[in-house]
Amino acid sequence: MKLDFSQYEVRLARTQDEIASAQRLRYAVFVEEMGAKAAHADHARRLECDPHDAHFDHLILVDHAYPVADPLDRVRAVYRLLPGTRASQIGGFYSASEYDLSPLLTRTDRLLELGRSCVASSHRGGAALHLLWSSLAKYVLSQDIEVLFGVASFPGTDPAALRDALAQLGTTHLAPQNLRVSAHPGPNRVELVRDPAALFDAVRARQQIPPLIKAYLRLGGTIGDGAFIDHDFNTIDICLVMETALMAQKYRDFYTRAAAQL
Repeated sequence: MKLDFSQYEVRLARTQDEIASAQRLRYAVFVEEMGAKAAHADHARRLECDPHDAHFDHLILVDHAYPVADPLDRVRAVYRLLPGTRASQIGGFYSASEYDLSPLLTRTDRLLELGRSCVASSHRGGAALHLLWSSLAKYVLSQDIEVLFGVASFPGTDPAALRDALAQLGTTHLAPQNLRVSAHPGPNRVELVRDPAALFDAVRARQQIPPLIKAYLRLGGTIGDGAFIDHDFNTIDICLVMETALMAQKYRDFYTRAAAQL
């Protein structure tokens, strides 16, 4: 099937209204769909926002053909990006509230934190995510990024309901020691099974792992030690870590295959 990509535009948000459009989509997905409390959200305007947004780049996908009553609903996919050179402006990376990032911080300053990634329900399973990632790859090259990282989420806060998925991730996708961030100790930390002989239902694990996390893993992503329960967002988070040098060829192969199927 040949798609007309002319209806889509993927770029960094340029204005406060475009950032608000990204925040509107985040509200629709995280608050209305996933049940996040989102302590800093502007519920009256339906914007999921926080004080850090001003320091991030917001990569947005706009669908000019999608019918909307409010222009703020035009953005259909979004990423929030923080280069390592800018992290000091907000006192460090957002992920540091859940994970000890020391292995990354001592390795390189050419880091990029990914977060708040979401795609509108109307555009999942189509070209949106592939187009977003193509632009993300260009951004990574332009910033000379060495390591990508950030938390990715499972809906819900019950680790027992995700036992198979977490066991599979801990057993088969743990980051190498030099990149292995670790969830902070305490009541929100969830231990991962790290035993190659562990028994888990692989079929159920695949069903439990969200598509975005599966895509990261196909591109060579690995995960940190431990998961973290985020009660404010009603999620269980893992921290994904990817070296750009290792994922470059996998990305090209993945994106070429995906584009050929469109």
